[in-house]
Amino acid sequence: MEKQLTLLSIAMVLLPLLGAIIAGLFGKLIGRRMTHCVTVSLVGMSFLLACYLFKVIAIAGYPTLDVPFYTWAISGAFHFDVAFLIDRLAVVMAVIVTFVSLMVHIYTIGYMADDPGYQRFFSYVSLFTFAMLTLVFADNFFLMFFGWEGVGLVSYLLIGFWFKRESAVAGSLKAFLVNRVGDMGFILGMAAVFTYCDNLNYQYVFSHLNLILGQTINIAPGFSVSLVTLTCLLLFIGAMGKSAQIPLHVWLPESMEGPTPISALIHAATMVTAGIYMVARLSPLFEYSQVALSVILVLGATTCLFMGILAIFQQDIKRVIAYSTLSQLGYMAIALGASAYDAAIFHLMTHAFFKALLFLAAGSVIIALHHEQDMRKMGGLATLMPITYVTFVIGALALSAIPPFAGFYSKDVIIEAVHAAQLPGAGYAYFCAIAGAFITPLYIFRALFLTFHGKTRVEPALNGHVKESPWVVLLPLIGLAIPSLVAGEILIGPMLFSQQTLLGNSIFVLPAHNVLLALAKHFEGAKLMALEAGTSLPFWLAIAGIATAWFFNRGFPQYADVLKKRFHWFCVVMQNNYGFDEFNQRVFVQGTLRLGRFFYQISDLKFIDGIFVNGSGRLIRWLANQSRGMQTGFLYHYTFVMIGGLAVLLFWLLVGF
Repeated sequence: MEKQLTLLSIAMVLLPLLGAIIAGLFGKLIGRRMTHCVTVSLVGMSFLLACYLFKVIAIAGYPTLDVPFYTWAISGAFHFDVAFLIDRLAVVMAVIVTFVSLMVHIYTIGYMADDPGYQRFFSYVSLFTFAMLTLVFADNFFLMFFGWEGVGLVSYLLIGFWFKRESAVAGSLKAFLVNRVGDMGFILGMAAVFTYCDNLNYQYVFSHLNLILGQTINIAPGFSVSLVTLTCLLLFIGAMGKSAQIPLHVWLPESMEGPTPISALIHAATMVTAGIYMVARLSPLFEYSQVALSVILVLGATTCLFMGILAIFQQDIKRVIAYSTLSQLGYMAIALGASAYDAAIFHLMTHAFFKALLFLAAGSVIIALHHEQDMRKMGGLATLMPITYVTFVIGALALSAIPPFAGFYSKDVIIEAVHAAQLPGAGYAYFCAIAGAFITPLYIFRALFLTFHGKTRVEPALNGHVKESPWVVLLPLIGLAIPSLVAGEILIGPMLFSQQTLLGNSIFVLPAHNVLLALAKHFEGAKLMALEAGTSLPFWLAIAGIATAWFFNRGFPQYADVLKKRFHWFCVVMQNNYGFDEFNQRVFVQGTLRLGRFFYQISDLKFIDGIFVNGSGRLIRWLANQSRGMQTGFLYHYTFVMIGGLAVLLFWLLVGF
């Protein structure tokens, strides 16, 4: 059985890679139809294998497998191995990644039908899936980093897919550079682990935590910090880059310049959740640093609230959903900081379904409006695109945490978990989470009302031409709408509150931090939880958010204009994204340019060129001018020098002997 599961896991990871190679190298040869048939089939097979592994490992309870396949490199006594850790957490993530990837592959057939880079796009998406699965199944830091960098590289290619658009090139470069900042933290964190444990295998590190715990490290003269805290903070910097936590969040809204299918794949179940997955995977390490958990709590809460506020002021439908992703990633980080790792992964799962649904539904609207994304040029589409409308409503209700939709269960548990947490910063995180419960439905229903309700504001040239998307686009919407509706109710018990949860011993929590255990005492079933939602504050805040969105966008839109004029300064701050981009431009971009010019003027022109290059030339010229005076051309001068030289030589010989 072990050998069979090992082979299946290898096949599951490599099938998308095979699809990427076929589409990338032979796509032009085999044609568009065969390209999407091959890539969709291979990703579909990968999804079926993931489901089988989920059944055997997570449901049937087969023991964890840690299987080495190949020795990548040897350095002294250390082996860099390609090895998979096949456990409950890995197979749960694999099901999420492959399912969303399959839906995106199918959707791409319709969305990219007229694009000249059709085969190239399928190659990139399949390669992205391979890199993410490698990250998920890695049994050591080194292989995880390989997958980590793989998704970063392919996301750069996908965000800049339309490379003739300047904004797409700028967005892809921004994403690449910001993620490199986070990756430096990840590398330093790995270096700290390797320095003290002399190994990068998860199981080895977790079983030898005594080599790290209690250790301190000097980072400045007279100033030392706990090694485990420093290591966790460095690793979390890596997670901040991938999972777009403040202040490394600035790349994610710019990534909207890529095609909509990849927006769904990157921002729903894969790249942006890699950081959340990494912290959950390393829970045995993070649990021993209260400082790191508090930092995660505070940063996650700040991201949750302030990015949600920004979503209210966006006019681009994809940017609304992008800032929504940032806010929901903040909720996941809050759960991690509260040691509710299972709840973070549960919300990661439900979010993958309804956020991919919202992105793809938005893409359906964009197709119908000939790639128009400004919501001010939409309106009245509900009757023209009924299936897209219904699926968007389901996604919006799930995102708003309205029972019995999936987002209700996962978000409500996170709010209760942080409320029960005793860590420093938990009070602030609870306030941000509660405030987010109002803001989330406000921005998503604002988008819904502007897009689908009211009088049509579409361009006159499109009147009579707006229609529902083809079935190849609608089928993934329906496929994602179903789990967005029922997954929360079905999975909340097995994921969080059963005797043996789906994640099982993949997650480690210290007894003093186990807030989910306290919540389990009051859990009496998903149906009763939904029925009792009316007694909870988050539910009524969500209803208030929907009502507020209706009031300002459908009921009395004139009051929205009054508020904009009254608080114009606040709108300007929001439209400038709190000044993060301006700060980065002035300090890092322009500051680096000024520093470069300074060193160019001083080091290059004055020091290197002035002293070494030009200075050596001037010295040679001076010596030449001085020595040229010895070449007079008169014979008696040369005779005099010869006689003088001979005299000196004779004197030296006589004195020497």
